[in-house]
Amino acid sequence: MDRTAEGSGDRAHPHEPHGNGLASRLNWLRAGVLGANDGIVSTAGLVVGVAATTNAAAAILTAGIAGLTAGAISMAAGEYISVSTQRDSERAQLSKERRELAEEPDYELDELAQIYEGKGLSPDTARLVAAELTAHDAFTAHAEAELGLDPTELTNPWQAAISSAISFTLGAILPILAILLPPVSWRIPVTFAAVLIALGLTGSVSARLGGSNPRRAVLRVVIGGAVAMAVTYGIGQLADVSGL
Repeated sequence: MDRTAEGSGDRAHPHEPHGNGLASRLNWLRAGVLGANDGIVSTAGLVVGVAATTNAAAAILTAGIAGLTAGAISMAAGEYISVSTQRDSERAQLSKERRELAEEPDYELDELAQIYEGKGLSPDTARLVAAELTAHDAFTAHAEAELGLDPTELTNPWQAAISSAISFTLGAILPILAILLPPVSWRIPVTFAAVLIALGLTGSVSARLGGSNPRRAVLRVVIGGAVAMAVTYGIGQLADVSGL
């Protein structure tokens, strides 16, 4: 026996993860990076705008913490609501599929065979695959083939909410520290530089996770962050000049 072939499904490509949860984990990681990016941009714009009107560290810190808290809660609530709605929809679809399997097993078997036939298998092979998968675990087979869902890995609204809040908070801490730690005359330049570097990193990571062009993604996010800070700084300057 050729022992190099034995168990090749497990050893042929050890560097390539094939678990069912890989796509889900990548999506969560990408969402975390984007949440951190939101925290950086929104908080940076807020503290830069306040710093344009006052040198008082207490006022800047208060604004930064308020923005961080409000943003983290808003992100968490939004993610919880969105993912809860998605989870409810997934559960409804799975319940319907379970009911159809119980009421019309033959029809569901034909439907599964047609799905695999549509993917390129011959009618006989598609029928055989459908029959074997149905015998092994009909519900999971139909959920994955028809709905694109893994019944054991439904989205978790609490996980989404907590992840979003944490990632936003971590991102928001950077501009707060960047604007409070340097001397007064260096606050704005240091914050601009720190924020743009951080945005470049988050943009690059997000692009690589999504398989897109990092240079283009970095350029977009850096320009967007720079514009946001420039606008809020300008508004702060106008407010200061007008005595508001």
